[in-house]
Amino acid sequence: KKSFYFRGIAMILLAWQRNLFPQVTYVTLMFIIGIGAIFTALFLGHGNLFVTLFGARILLIHFPLIFIIGTFFDRQDVIKMGKTVVWISIPMALLIALQFYSPQSALVNRGVGGNMAGSGFSGAMGYFRPSGTFSFTNGTTLFFSLAASYIFYFWLSPRQINKIILLGATVGLLIAIPFSISRGLTFSVVIIIAFMLFTVSRKPKFLGQIIVAGLGVMIAMLFIGKADFFTTALDVMATRFDNAARSEGGLEGTLGDRYLGGMIEAVTSSVDMPFFGQGIGMGTNAGSALLSGGRTFLISEGEWGRLIGEMGALMGLSVIAIRLLVSWRLFVESLRLLKMGEILPWMLLSFALLVFPQGQWAQPTTLGFSTLIVGLLIASFNKEGSIMNNTN
Repeated sequence: KKSFYFRGIAMILLAWQRNLFPQVTYVTLMFIIGIGAIFTALFLGHGNLFVTLFGARILLIHFPLIFIIGTFFDRQDVIKMGKTVVWISIPMALLIALQFYSPQSALVNRGVGGNMAGSGFSGAMGYFRPSGTFSFTNGTTLFFSLAASYIFYFWLSPRQINKIILLGATVGLLIAIPFSISRGLTFSVVIIIAFMLFTVSRKPKFLGQIIVAGLGVMIAMLFIGKADFFTTALDVMATRFDNAARSEGGLEGTLGDRYLGGMIEAVTSSVDMPFFGQGIGMGTNAGSALLSGGRTFLISEGEWGRLIGEMGALMGLSVIAIRLLVSWRLFVESLRLLKMGEILPWMLLSFALLVFPQGQWAQPTTLGFSTLIVGLLIASFNKEGSIMNNTN
């Protein structure tokens, strides 16, 4: 374990020495904010060293890791990762289907540390949202969102993968949507499909691949669409949507809470927060457990509210600005490459924009997927002169 950490530190130092970070300015600013947040948390905030370090690791370790991945991976590595994700999505879909129909005390639903209460989360009609191989249900949503971006990419470029595996993964994704009972996954897949259709509108040569993909989906639905095990999941999913629509005020409320996550409110209420915040790490579950003895949101459930509540208006808004600026530059570069016929960055961007600008980094699974997808996206550029390689 020590050797693993030493190798990681050595890789970071090597990247700094060679000035290989594609956007060293962003990393430097985030590092300065992270160090500043440590001091303000210890001397002006909650004062707990362990909570502080747990919160600061996001800015000091995970954020630089994004650019390390983007530097040391190349386009072929990104494609290999995609093939692996597509392969894994098939057994993952079978697993969540099994979890869906199994009691929470079953082995496949066992919680962290063997917790008999299970890892599922309340869904609808007595069924629970399955967690897959993760500790919480958001892992299922994030994994299949990542898988969807790759699956639709490979349908646009089918020569790079075995078509039987691609069809199996597509069926797995179709199964995962209702069995996950996740509105977030449904929303993500719709957005990713919209990105794919935009690709076709800009590059009509991909229309043939889309027609083939549509026929494959139709054939798959003929086999599973009328099966009782699948229709039950569809009924549960529909009930979940109806219940959420009633409690959140329809589609407008659902999308506002799901994606915007109180971002505008977080910014407007920043004037009411302490200037240096209540201390970095306080808004995480681990920080909550250490400070209060229980798992609750001590600051805010929304990501932007957490950042401002932990670090105050100056540092919190600075972190938000960096994430938005990086997102914008990723969008501009991906669109530029799409015009040149490179569709991989554009399809990865479809998922990156869902988790990077406002993803809940306080939650380790979301933090991990956000770090991975943006690192892979930068690596997929693989061109000198890329906007992300311009440090000016």
